[in-house]
Amino acid sequence: MNNFLTATGFVFLLLLGACSSRSDIGEPRENISAAEEVFEVGVNAYLWRATLDTLSFMPMLTADHTSGTVLTDWKVNPADANERSKVDVFIVSKELRADALKVTAYREALQDGNWISVNPRSGASTKILNAIIIQARLLRRDNAPVTR
Repeated sequence: MNNFLTATGFVFLLLLGACSSRSDIGEPRENISAAEEVFEVGVNAYLWRATLDTLSFMPMLTADHTSGTVLTDWKVNPADANERSKVDVFIVSKELRADALKVTAYREALQDGNWISVNPRSGASTKILNAIIIQARLLRRDNAPVTR
């Protein structure tokens, strides 16, 4: 009897999952890929993956998929050992949009044996944000369902 109830519950969940409705933006549900529809990681899966891919050259201090927080540790500039940078990214929306990201770049310079905070390079945060968005859109395109 337990097996019957388990099997019945499983079939019910499958049928319930197959129900179709329209998304918030009006597209038919079958035209939206799973990564945008299911937010198991807590944030937009494309933005999450693109953020990790884009910042993969930097050491990670923390990456929390539930809150959408990615904090890098300091990375010394390979071209100038007296300069280092770090980046903080906060994914603040489940939508694949540029305003779903908050990117902050930091830079320090070594002076008299101490790291001193200096202004990041002009447009650094915007360039990183754009790189993440481009990567997220490429991931979305590459994972889009094939329609004929």
